[in-house]
Amino acid sequence: MKRTWLPWLLSALFALAFGIVLVLLLSQRGGSANEIGGVTQDHSGRRVVAWIDPMYSQGPPHLYESNHPGVAPDCGMKLVPQYAEEATTTHATSTIDGYANVSVAPQRQQLIGVKLATAELRDLSRNIRTTGRVTADERRVAQVRTKFEGFIETLYVNFTGQPVRRGDPLLAVYSPDLLATQNELLLAERNHSDLGRTLADAARARLRLWDMSAADIARVVRTGQATRDVVLRSPVSGVVTTKNAVAGARVMPSDTLYEVTDLSHVWVLADVYQSELQAVRVGTPAQIIVGGQTLPGRVTFIGPVVAAQTRTATVRIELENAAGLLKPDMYADVMLQQPAGSSVAIPDSAVMNTGTRSLVFIARGDGTFEPRQVTTGAKGDGFYAIRSGVRPGERVVVDANFLVDSESRLKSALSRF
Repeated sequence: MKRTWLPWLLSALFALAFGIVLVLLLSQRGGSANEIGGVTQDHSGRRVVAWIDPMYSQGPPHLYESNHPGVAPDCGMKLVPQYAEEATTTHATSTIDGYANVSVAPQRQQLIGVKLATAELRDLSRNIRTTGRVTADERRVAQVRTKFEGFIETLYVNFTGQPVRRGDPLLAVYSPDLLATQNELLLAERNHSDLGRTLADAARARLRLWDMSAADIARVVRTGQATRDVVLRSPVSGVVTTKNAVAGARVMPSDTLYEVTDLSHVWVLADVYQSELQAVRVGTPAQIIVGGQTLPGRVTFIGPVVAAQTRTATVRIELENAAGLLKPDMYADVMLQQPAGSSVAIPDSAVMNTGTRSLVFIARGDGTFEPRQVTTGAKGDGFYAIRSGVRPGERVVVDANFLVDSESRLKSALSRF
């Protein structure tokens, strides 16, 4: 009776052990119910055809693949799924020498921090702010000198800053040579012979060369009396900015007696850094801000040299100043406007300058990044204008592009072996 239950006990123990072994085997395989064609699937809803080394796109030695999740033996990194659409997609060869199209799985893109931006039409007009100094227009400055030796008899303009008009008297100068020439003219006028007329013409020419006006010469002939002094008049309308004439002083032809400046049209000299100089052109609109007022102007000249100490170049802006608001040596705020218009633009972080060319990486939508050479234009507000190489709507890599760049170059190098 005791031996009848022993076979049943042994059968039960054997069945329990077999069930435990079966459960362990199923757990180690990850559940065969989640396999397609012997390949373990993930929970993305896309068909996994293989589990590969995350650096598979770089070529040897990262070519390990498996039907099940695990760890790559060459680098110790977890295997990532390769989906059916990725495995069957063929990628065109890059046209950039030394670079290859590179495929990066979405999980790895997220891991290394790849970010994309869309190329779009954008107005990259910008303003350059700097300071400037008001100066006189050098073309509107006139100096008053004598062309003979003499002595100042009378001053009609007595102080610096006095406004004058063209033709106004400035000073009267007594000159023995001038007086002697007038007497020669009177004597020649009394001689009605051909010689007398020749001498009179010579005397008139000499007086005109000494800046005696035609009206003063005619008055001498009409009255028959030589004038003791000659009046020098202002050659332009403006303001006396320099006065060296003193009553009673002896004057020489080399002496500058007055300097008269027309301040109705002035210059503003602005300092622009060499890094911003390429954005400034002759004709660029400018705004000059002085005393709370904004005055319009335009760039008319860009200096040919850069100052060694400040690394700036002088940019000249011309303005009308009929109201006299701007005065020489005043400081002003200057805003140079660079109208660029709409153009294809991408973030400046997307452009990689190699020294000989500029590159960007275009996302093709299937995990593939295509290196492409571009021609850049103006830069402003963190964007580059793209003249060629990128079309509106294309997406470019703006973050982690250095990692994509290194992988692209490595893949190109390995493909040559």
